[in-house]
Amino acid sequence: MRFVVSGTDTNIGKTVFCAGLCGLLGARYWKPVQAGLPGDSAVVKELAGAEIVPEAYVLKLPASPHQAAAEEGIIIDPDSLVPPEGPLVIEGAGGLMVPLTREVLYIDVFARWKLPLILCARTKLGTINHTLLSIEAIRRRGIPLHGVAFIGEANEESEKIIVELGQVKRLGRLPVIEPLTAGRLAGVFAKTFDAKDFA
Repeated sequence: MRFVVSGTDTNIGKTVFCAGLCGLLGARYWKPVQAGLPGDSAVVKELAGAEIVPEAYVLKLPASPHQAAAEEGIIIDPDSLVPPEGPLVIEGAGGLMVPLTREVLYIDVFARWKLPLILCARTKLGTINHTLLSIEAIRRRGIPLHGVAFIGEANEESEKIIVELGQVKRLGRLPVIEPLTAGRLAGVFAKTFDAKDFA
């Protein structure tokens, strides 16, 4: 199975979730466009020992891919981004509406791929609005929404209303793990997510 992982915002824990999911499923990891170094692939490798599919573009500036590419005189070709076959976890950059070029957003590429998408949502204040808007954008483009994975401290009412109003599957919640190690991530992930939900 191949999954796309996106989020309601940046720096919410998508990469840690991807590492946990790769470990749970024995899947490879692919970050099509890496903007900012060191990259997320190294984090996933360290936390999950997952096989890494090389990035299509590696950019130095930690910014939106379209801006980071422009800084280096690179033009990203969205049509060149083709997911490899086999068990794979694909991580986007930031949220759904992050631009790859001045004309193409990440969500446009996800709509072309038509792969099941997992939406990561932080549990902090504001998550209801951000998550429901993201769900609406995903469905408007015909992208198969596999479910929502919450990240952070428990916020039962926010999670409940998102699931109800968004009519979406709750896949689980990944709590803050401190200290974060490969062993602790694997143990926590196996308790908070069910592999059968990703079969």
